[in-house]
Amino acid sequence: MELNESVLAAKGLCLHPAPAPVGSYVQCLRTGNYLHLSGGISINGDVAIYGKLGAEVSIEQGQAAAAAAILNRLAVIKAELGSFAPLRRIVAVNGFVNCTPDFTDQAKVLNGASDLLVELFGPEAAHTRSAVGVASLPLGVAVEINMIVEIDPAA
Repeated sequence: MELNESVLAAKGLCLHPAPAPVGSYVQCLRTGNYLHLSGGISINGDVAIYGKLGAEVSIEQGQAAAAAAILNRLAVIKAELGSFAPLRRIVAVNGFVNCTPDFTDQAKVLNGASDLLVELFGPEAAHTRSAVGVASLPLGVAVEINMIVEIDPAA
């Protein structure tokens, strides 16, 4: 799979350097043909989206937060592999949405990540997904996402 840089540019988005872990964990762990990525929050470079869906954050802002979180995770993949060429498949995206107890549109929020992946990599980037509402997230961010991706065994 290769990242479609023109889609990224047309959307006014970019990949920033992979963030360093902020706790006692690693950003990415390779096992066999898979990379398991730790949770990445809705911060990508200067874009940082904080708050709670169902209160001060709209669904559209939540989708932008999910996109920022997925770009954050893509930066980790690129740092690990050097490029996206060894990437074979996005297997799973698990998203956590900081929201009020009565908010029920977590799936709509996570579409901001899923749709972006398909736009950037094509239909083969379709993946399984969970979208879970939570009472809070680290630093008060709106969204956190972890992923599992399949890579070329020779990578």
